[in-house]
Amino acid sequence: MTQLLLETDAVSKTFGSGKNAVHAVREVSLSLAQGEVLGLVGESGSGKSTVANLLLGIETPDSGSISVEGRPVGNWLKEEPRVYREVIQAVFQYPIAALDSRKRVGWLIEEPLVVHGRGTKKQRVARVKDLMSAVQLDEELLDRFPYELSGGQAQRVNIARALALEPKILICDEPVSALDVSVQAQILNLLLELQTSHQMSMIFISHSLAVVRHLSNRIAVMYAGTIVEGGPGRDLVDSPSHPYTELLVQAAASSSSNREGLVSTISPEGLPRSGCRFVPRCPLATEVCSNGEPELVMNSQSRSIRCWHLDTT
Repeated sequence: MTQLLLETDAVSKTFGSGKNAVHAVREVSLSLAQGEVLGLVGESGSGKSTVANLLLGIETPDSGSISVEGRPVGNWLKEEPRVYREVIQAVFQYPIAALDSRKRVGWLIEEPLVVHGRGTKKQRVARVKDLMSAVQLDEELLDRFPYELSGGQAQRVNIARALALEPKILICDEPVSALDVSVQAQILNLLLELQTSHQMSMIFISHSLAVVRHLSNRIAVMYAGTIVEGGPGRDLVDSPSHPYTELLVQAAASSSSNREGLVSTISPEGLPRSGCRFVPRCPLATEVCSNGEPELVMNSQSRSIRCWHLDTT
């Protein structure tokens, strides 16, 4: 049986309180197996980055549990935070902003090794050169500052930093959305090559279903803080079951700027306070959808779906 590295059970996170409360993540349950790539997809405001921050320990869940290698993450962060950072690393959206502008590339990649006491100076220098080769960067860039790099080069440096400690899990939060289209494919292919060669588990977060499909074994679709559909990557894209997933598929296939009526950001003000939160945009919505929120259940194709109209989706 494939070993599970990461599990979340009904994790929720709310920011603010009272009328200003934003339920960013609501009872999200996910799992990640050894060597697997899980795609997490949804529009801006769906809760994807909050999930990433919860997994990384940047945010603390209000309820629910998160475990890595069977150990509660909260305990790890209290007792052995550095060990946890060795197990899970991240690559973020804005590559140059993620790098200290005062430091040169060589130091930026070496820094995690220094902080975690890995090797002698000579060994660290050799490791940095190996990482530069792994992310397909020339060693002449080691003496440059981040502002002297292109966006693609800077993101490769971020990837090298993330790999320095040989993590078991890599979280990629919109790692190509700030890059030129021509560079995006290069970075995606690099991540896929590194994931395969290092046998890492990866959570790849994106608003683009087409990008997620390119990398992922499984995909979880988020809307307004909840998982609305999950299943094998290619099957989910080729045959979506939830109406929101269908809209994402249409948007991915459309070349128009209208994106088939999809908005780029989900606004909490526009969400219903009860029932299914997708009701205002759902072509299948009926009275039952407004009266209560459906559970996430399995359909006959072993797809998990949160919809009252399972027979018609």
